[in-house]
Amino acid sequence: MSTAAVVTTEEVAPQRARVRRGRSSRKIAAPLLFLTPFLLLFAVFILIPIGYSIYISLFSVSTSGLGLSGATSQHFVGLHNYGTALTDPAFTSGVLRMLLFGVVQIPVMLGLALTCALLLDWGRVKLRRFFRLAFFLPYGIPGVLAAILWGFLYVPGISPIVSILGHTPVGHVDFLGQNLALWSIANIVTWEYTGYNMLIIFAALQALPRDLFEAARLDGATDWKVATRVKIPLVFPALVLTGVFSIIGTLQLFSEPEVMRTLSGTITSTYTPNLMAYTQAFTFNNPNYAAAIAVLLAVGTFILSFGFLKFTQRRAAAAVA
Repeated sequence: MSTAAVVTTEEVAPQRARVRRGRSSRKIAAPLLFLTPFLLLFAVFILIPIGYSIYISLFSVSTSGLGLSGATSQHFVGLHNYGTALTDPAFTSGVLRMLLFGVVQIPVMLGLALTCALLLDWGRVKLRRFFRLAFFLPYGIPGVLAAILWGFLYVPGISPIVSILGHTPVGHVDFLGQNLALWSIANIVTWEYTGYNMLIIFAALQALPRDLFEAARLDGATDWKVATRVKIPLVFPALVLTGVFSIIGTLQLFSEPEVMRTLSGTITSTYTPNLMAYTQAFTFNNPNYAAAIAVLLAVGTFILSFGFLKFTQRRAAAAVA
C-alpha cells in the first residue's frame, strides 16, 4: 500500500466534524425556513403593535390654542395613564361587568357546545352532517350582522318575541333595559360561538379510538355513562382550549355592545373595556390613554388565561393521582 493511500485518524476527524456541522446546520435551517413567514407576520402584526402601544401609553399629549389649531406637544408621563385607568370607575365597572359576563356565559356556552358535540358523536343520530353545518353556521355570520339581526328581536314595536310575550302572563319584557342588556348580549355571543366550540370538541371526540366505547358497552355501560365517564374526561384538553379562547374573547368583547349601543341607552361607550379604549382613541382623540387601557386589558387577559390553565392542570393532576 502506498503512503498516499494511507489516511490517518488526524485527517479523518476534521472531515467528520465538518460533516456533522453541515448536517446540524441543515437541520436548523430547514425549520427556520418554514417558520420565517409566520415569524415575519407575527412580528409585524403582533409584536410591533404591542411594543408601540406600550411606548405611546407612557406619553401624554398636550394641546394649546383651545384645542382648535394650536400646537400639540407630547411629553413622558410614565405610568400615569395606567394609574388613571385603574382608578377610573368607568374602567373598573366595565372590567367587573365582563367578569360577571364570563362567569355566567362561558359555562353555558361550553355546556351547550359539549352537549351538541356529544349528540353528533352519538351513533344513533341521523343527518349528522346537516346538524354539524347547522350548529356551525352562526359562527360564519360576522358579529356586527349577528347583533343587527338579534337587535330586531329585542327592540319593542319591531320584535315578534316582545309582542308575543306582551300577550302572555309574562308581560312586556325590555331585553335592552338595565337588567337584561348584558344577558341579551350574552345570548348573541352564545348563539355565535357555540358552534365554533362544538366543532373543536367534536373533532377531539372523532380522534378517540372507538374500541374504548365498545369495551365500555361490553362492560355494561350505558350511553350516558360512556359519555360522562369515558368521552368527557378524554376530551378535557379540548374543553380547556375552548375555555381559554372564550376567556380571551370575553375580555375583547366589542362588536356586539357597539351595535346594541345604538338601540339602547343602557349600553354606554364605556360598557366594556375594549369599547372604552375605542371611544378614547377615536372619539376623544386620546390614543395614549386608550393604549394604556389596551395594555392593561392584554395583561389581564394573559393572567386570567394562564391562571385558568394552571388551575385545570392541577385539577387534572389531582384527579389522576
